[in-house]
Formats: sequence, C-alpha cells, structure tokens
Amino acid sequence: MTSSSDRSAFVHKYGPWAVVAGASEGLGAAFARGLADRGLNLLLLARRADALEAVAAPLRARVDVRTAALDLAAPDLAEQLARVSDGLDVGLCVYNAALSRIGPFLDVPLADKLKIVDVNCRGPLIAAHVFGERLVQRGRGGLLLMSSLTAFWGSPLVAAYGATKAFNLSLGEALWYELGPRGVDVLVCCAGATRTPGFERSSGPDGPRAMTPDAVVAEALQALGGPPSAVPGGLNKLAAFVLGRLFPRRRAVALMGSQTARLHARD
Repeated sequence: MTSSSDRSAFVHKYGPWAVVAGASEGLGAAFARGLADRGLNLLLLARRADALEAVAAPLRARVDVRTAALDLAAPDLAEQLARVSDGLDVGLCVYNAALSRIGPFLDVPLADKLKIVDVNCRGPLIAAHVFGERLVQRGRGGLLLMSSLTAFWGSPLVAAYGATKAFNLSLGEALWYELGPRGVDVLVCCAGATRTPGFERSSGPDGPRAMTPDAVVAEALQALGGPPSAVPGGLNKLAAFVLGRLFPRRRAVALMGSQTARLHARD
C-alpha cells in the first residue's frame, strides 16, 4: 500500500490517465489493479471486450476506467490508439501484450511468427511513438515495456518470442536515454516465470517456481524512474547474474532450451 504522499506524487508524474495494452488477464490485469491503487484512471486495451470488462468492473469504484477492444496487430494500430485515447491526458503507457508459441522454430507456421512480431515488436514501437510524442509535449510521464529473461539469450523453442523481447529491451533502453532528459521515464521490465493464466496452461501445477503478477507489477512500478531495465524477483535476478556473468553463452542458451523443452513436453 502506498502512502498518500507517494500516491499524490505518482499521479502528478504519471497521471491522470494510464493506458494498459494487453489488459485482459495476468500481468495486464495486475497492472490495472496496481495503477488504480495509485490513483490513475485507466484506458484498458485488448482484443476481448468481455475479458476487459471483467477487469474494469471492480476498479470503477475507485477510478475512471474505459475499455477498448482492438487488435494490437492491426495495420492501422497507430490511428486506433490515437482514436481511443483522444481527449485523455495520458501520463503513462504500459505495453504488456505479447504472443508466444512454444515449439521448434520450423514447426511454427510463418503466419504465427509474423503475428508474434506484429504484437510483440510492432505494437510497442507504435505505442511508444504515439504516446511518447504526447508525453514529451506535456513534459512528464512514463513508458513501461514488458520484456522477459528470454531477452538476454537465445531461447530455443520460443525463438521468435525471445527475439521480440530482445527487441523490446533494446528499444526501451534507448528510449530511456533519449526521452529521460525530456521528462519521460522509460522502463523495460524483464520478468521471469510469472503465474499468469497462459503460464499455468503451459506449465501445469508442477511447473517452475513463478512470481505472482501482482508482485511483478509492484516491483516494476517501484522501479519506474530509475535504471532503464529491471528484473523483478530475487531468484530471477540471481538467474540473470549466473547465466549472464558466470556461464559461457552457449551453456546459457542450452539451459534456456532445456527449461523450455520441459514446458513443450507438456503441450
């Protein structure tokens, strides 16, 4: 729970409106709750209108919440984002939406891989452009892009997904440098295993230890305004250090592949 002074400062910097892309479940829904707790009004985006409404309904007693069902892979995404946020003083954009397919690269249809690139790379790039311009004009605010531990090494069996997360990490860290002096905080949150509905469907009850979405969100929002990227969770920080600093790169890639293969075997 944040103090009233912390909440007021957060609203001044990142309010009055926050956009959460990919808000229908899991981390996106947790971001909606966490930002409502901090007093921000919400524009929630995802494909499924009914799922968005289920997230929005309990939050409306505290803040103003609007929803917009749209496809984040749409060719006219920039125009759609401008349209649904027209008239709102947006101070924070969280791009959480992501697609993933577990399986050997050549077994995943090309159309699916291109859709992953559209949602995971093209989507945050467009959102950063559309809302970044507005945030720079107002002289304050934030962009928060969700990445993953898969951004740091090649990730066999989720090759396209991992590559898109590396794109987000590089994009966000560059924007942290460019936009920070203009009043806009940028953070890339490199989450590890998180107990989202998608993770639970793929890993089952005996899957690897995972953080709760609310815990990831709490650390991400706390880190906003600090370094360009953050890894939430003590075990994830340790894994990133060991794989990145102590292991040869080929061993780190092989370990990532072996862990993903366990999930693929359950599929």
